[in-house]
Amino acid sequence: MKEDFFKYQAQTTQFASAFEVDRAEGSYIYGKDGGRYLDFVAGVSANTLGHSHPKIINAIKSQAERYLHTMVYGEYAMEKPVALCRLLAESTPAPLEVTYLVNSGAEAIDGALKLAKRFTGREEIIAYKDAYHGNTQGALSVAGNEVHKREFRPLLPMVNFIEFNKLSDLQHITEKTACVIVETIQGAAGFILPEENYFRKLKQRCEEVGALLILDEIQPGFGRTGRLFAFEHYGIVPDILVMGKGMGGGVPVGAFMSSAEIMQSLSHSPKLGHITTFGGNPLIAAASLATLTEVLESGLMDEVGRKEALFREMLLHPKIKKINGRGLMLAVDLGTPEFTLNVAQRCMQKGLIVFWQLYRNEFMRISPPLTISEDEIREGCRIILEVLDEEFV
Repeated sequence: MKEDFFKYQAQTTQFASAFEVDRAEGSYIYGKDGGRYLDFVAGVSANTLGHSHPKIINAIKSQAERYLHTMVYGEYAMEKPVALCRLLAESTPAPLEVTYLVNSGAEAIDGALKLAKRFTGREEIIAYKDAYHGNTQGALSVAGNEVHKREFRPLLPMVNFIEFNKLSDLQHITEKTACVIVETIQGAAGFILPEENYFRKLKQRCEEVGALLILDEIQPGFGRTGRLFAFEHYGIVPDILVMGKGMGGGVPVGAFMSSAEIMQSLSHSPKLGHITTFGGNPLIAAASLATLTEVLESGLMDEVGRKEALFREMLLHPKIKKINGRGLMLAVDLGTPEFTLNVAQRCMQKGLIVFWQLYRNEFMRISPPLTISEDEIREGCRIILEVLDEEFV
């Protein structure tokens, strides 16, 4: 399988591990090598409820026995997609009320940008340095790392960049601006948190000039910070909310959400302003509905703060410079990319899966399932500390 993996499946790097997966359950992935690996990454924040959660599996099985794809998005009313959109509306503050279901977070970003330009009639987009929103050409256009962009230009025009948490840059948001797109917590940059009142002042500036605020919650959404969405910590509500990753509990999905007034602008002039064949697929919606319901009803979000504190309590070591992030999305600063890669490889050898941040490779990612137990947190942290104590690093 490993040979065929490299021969037939497109690669994204020249150093993929090609770890051969046999099965996965709970907080563990089991390899073809017979090993059991504790997962501190959760598919890069996608497996909100761990692997093979029975409620998700049962929801998929039940829907699969009824019907799969029936019609392109927005034509037929199907039980699970409608129920998912309704529960999202009931679980988020006004004016968020209407959801457009798509296939990935990056596609949701593209849809949100189109929606903002269509509704406002404006062309300029304000994005952020060091931002990451996905890899479609639209999402890449509002990413803030030139190394990942330069070989794919030309990208979208009229995108200007400001610096996260820099209040003086808010003056660049003007009456020409259709939207400001920003991650609630900057992910690829090392889980950078907004500073006090930054989002309140950003929202105020957008309202002053009539620009829409798009919040990218693809990674922190669905309970990862202890709230359903991270913006709830900061006293604002976006005009457009983008979600993905953990929304499906392990299946591919994304969505963007807004008020009815804003969202209806995609239905006319032109009609089919945004269209997708498989967005709102009932199988995916069933898994997403099961995930959202469990996150809301299980009490898992109430445990996030205590689990974060346990990570921070245990991960005290001279080789750890600092720990960024909030809840169960933590970035551990190990100083250099080379050191972080060595630590990740050595942890894998000892039965622990960790990863690194996309732009800032000196940060080691910790984003386990919300279902991870405190004993499993201790187990994984002991492995990290053991590796950090070794001479080779």
